[in-house]
Amino acid sequence: MSEADNTLPQSPDADGDRFLISDLCHQLEGYLNADQIQEVYHAYLVGSEAHVGQVRQSGEPYIYHPIEVASILAEMQMDHQGIVAAILHDVIEDTEIAKDQIAAQFGGEVAELVDGVSKLTMITFETKAHAQAENFRKMMLAMARDIRVILIKLADRLHNMRTLGALRPEKRRRIARETLEIYVPIATRLGLNHARLELEDLGFEAYYPMRYRILSESVKKARGNRREILDKIETAIHGRLEQESFAFQLGSREKHVYSIYKKMIEKDLSFNEVMDLYAFRIIVDDVDTCYRALGVMHNLYKPVPGKFKDYIAIPKANGYQSLHTILFGPYGVPIEVQIRSTDMDRVAESGIAAHWQYKTGEKPTTNAQARAREWLQGLLEMQKSAGDSLEFLENVKIDLFPDEVYVFTPKGEIMEMPRGATAVDFAYAVHSDIGNSCVAARIDRRLVPLRTALLNGQTVEVITAPGAHPNPAWLNFVFTGKARANIRSYLKNLQLEEAVSLGRRLLGKALTEQSSSLEQLDSETLAEALREMGFEQLDKLLAEIGLGNRMAQLVARRLAPQDHDDEQAPLQEQNTHHRTLFIKGTEGMVVNFAKCCRPIPGDPIVGFVSTGRGFVIHVAGCKNVADYRDRPEMAIDVQWEQEVEGDFPVEMRVEVSNERGVLATVAAAISEMGSNIDNVAIEERDGLTSTITFLLAVHDRRHLARIMRRIRSIGSVLRIYRTR
Repeated sequence: MSEADNTLPQSPDADGDRFLISDLCHQLEGYLNADQIQEVYHAYLVGSEAHVGQVRQSGEPYIYHPIEVASILAEMQMDHQGIVAAILHDVIEDTEIAKDQIAAQFGGEVAELVDGVSKLTMITFETKAHAQAENFRKMMLAMARDIRVILIKLADRLHNMRTLGALRPEKRRRIARETLEIYVPIATRLGLNHARLELEDLGFEAYYPMRYRILSESVKKARGNRREILDKIETAIHGRLEQESFAFQLGSREKHVYSIYKKMIEKDLSFNEVMDLYAFRIIVDDVDTCYRALGVMHNLYKPVPGKFKDYIAIPKANGYQSLHTILFGPYGVPIEVQIRSTDMDRVAESGIAAHWQYKTGEKPTTNAQARAREWLQGLLEMQKSAGDSLEFLENVKIDLFPDEVYVFTPKGEIMEMPRGATAVDFAYAVHSDIGNSCVAARIDRRLVPLRTALLNGQTVEVITAPGAHPNPAWLNFVFTGKARANIRSYLKNLQLEEAVSLGRRLLGKALTEQSSSLEQLDSETLAEALREMGFEQLDKLLAEIGLGNRMAQLVARRLAPQDHDDEQAPLQEQNTHHRTLFIKGTEGMVVNFAKCCRPIPGDPIVGFVSTGRGFVIHVAGCKNVADYRDRPEMAIDVQWEQEVEGDFPVEMRVEVSNERGVLATVAAAISEMGSNIDNVAIEERDGLTSTITFLLAVHDRRHLARIMRRIRSIGSVLRIYRTR
């Protein structure tokens, strides 16, 4: 290395640079060969020259940061290409060096890694949130191709968190929050326990400095008070295990500050209640001995019922395996014991880094890697369904917090789902097509609603039907990102189809006013007009009209321009039926019925264009219609069709005497008249009377009138009226 040292770029801190890189190279000598270390050193020379003159907020030369990131990865024994990419990870973003230059010097694989970690700096985004979400999406997709991308990013984030003190307080808090919300869960999902614990504590310290300081001091104080009891329990456990014929390692487990804080918040516990638990870890040689050691522990101290978890038989989402049990200890204190094999302990601490397998084409060698690969494949599928980067980020965040439940398919296969997942989430976890066509579910052979949350050990069977499709109401209860992304994707496509259909009707009516029609338009004239308006296809223009983003009349005048003389104009204005949009009730999501007045067939109605939503229909006398008086161009003449399909929501209030069973009587009368109750709210007024508000589904005004007549005939009913 001495010859290469002479070629170092001479900067004011060259000596410091030399020390750092030589320190890194010394680290790498433990597992890389000389040629690979030489390539790492070459990357350092390129990076050092590229970053010359750049300094961090702390005032130190910028090159210190990438070397520290590479050093963190060297501790994980990252391969030489990953180390090279770590040293160069900021050059595309912060210097003049381009991706193809990196590829020419270090190969395409290193260039892809560096590009995967680099932010999208050349694109202008509407908001900072959009920029962050799109950068995250780019990184996650690069990670799906090569897992090393996220490992470099996690090491980068870890060093940034270690040196956060030089930043402004508000920036520290923003970075700390992002770390706790995104990077900690990713480290957890990949089983990188060391990185996770340090990121958690550093993030907590930066985000809640006062809480961190108070809790840290309390932990130090409690540790001293607990030492004597801890030593006595450890001696008892050690003595009992020594009587057996197997080798073991025993150690007490310290809770980290952030873990204590989370437990206090989530379970509403005091600090003393959290610190009451004494935790130990037993490491043995193999799986059989794990269960033998468990028997020894249950023989020494009685187990707490319901507090045993077997993560060896059913590993966690990140491949973690261990036996967990809580025991009634001496002095009335609970003792938590974790028992695992040496291999399991290595995976528990290092996750996917336990045995390196980087590329998606290679077969994973550990449970953690196999599960990480499954998760990455799920990310790819999720991003295909997600509409934009913010939605993708939201779905991934949901997916990153799994507190697992384990359920069985009818064939006895174990499926792992996040706690809170429903039968619909299960259907999408099996396959997207099954989720899209599910109509019902059986749990333990009993029919249940699709919104039913799953519990450990249940057998779940999904019932599908050809032609069935996702219901928008599912978005109110589905839990997993995959289910949410698939449902939204389907609804967006459905809305697009409905928008095209409505746009065709509206443009057809507008063209009729121009004495023309879509069929009569010359294909060349139409193509030229579409080009001028910036549309590749007619359907895209029709969708814009259907969604209310373009006015049909203006588009019609552009497609079929005509000069009307003054005599013809009044005649055309009188012929208003051409402009009327007839509402059938089957237009779908592009025709929306206002919730302020809830129009139903038979009501006089008015319609208004709502950008991005299509059309909003109000009752003609609705007070909110006044908002549109100054914008007559937004209004459209609408009427109900002669034959309207479907049911429409309407709100009705019933004032009743406070008598036993009155709600049941009124509800039975509504059901008898062929109406469904979507929602009920009861408000007690003076102890003698109550007001019940019903949200009903009715066919039209006549149907509502029949329901109201039937309810008036009930003796306990004092008053009934429709609300608007």
